[in-house]
Amino acid sequence: MMAVILIGCALVAVTVFVHAAGLSLVLRLLPRAPAEMPTRHWSITWLLIHVVMSLILIHLAEITVWALCYWWAGCLPNAESAVYFSGVSYTTIGFGDVVLSEPWRLLSPVEGLTGILMCGLSAGLLFALLSRIYELRTKKR
Repeated sequence: MMAVILIGCALVAVTVFVHAAGLSLVLRLLPRAPAEMPTRHWSITWLLIHVVMSLILIHLAEITVWALCYWWAGCLPNAESAVYFSGVSYTTIGFGDVVLSEPWRLLSPVEGLTGILMCGLSAGLLFALLSRIYELRTKKR
C-alpha cells in the first residue's frame, strides 16, 4: 500500500509539472502588450478558442500520464481501458463501469482531486484572460 501512495504522490507531481509547463507555454503565446490584446468580437473568440483547445490538450496529456501508469502497473487490461478510466476519474465523472483492483483503487480519488485542482488552474487562467480583455475594452470606450 505504501508503494501505491508513493506512486500517487509521483503522479500528482508529474501532473502539476505538466500543467505548469503547459500554462507557461500558453502564457508565452498570449499577447503581452495591451495594444496587441484583441478587443473585437471575432478576434476575442478566436483567442479563446485557441486558449481552450490548448488547455484541453494539456489536460489530455495529464490524463494520459495517469493512464500509462495504470496500464504499466497492469491495473487495467489495455490502453483504451486505462485512458477511459483515467479520463473518467480525472474529470470526476466516475461511472464505475471500469474499476481498479484493490490496492490501486486508492489512486482514483487522488486522480479526481488532482483533476479538480488542475481544472481550477485552467479556469483561473481563462478568468484572468477575460478580465484583462474586459478591462481593455472598457478603457477604450
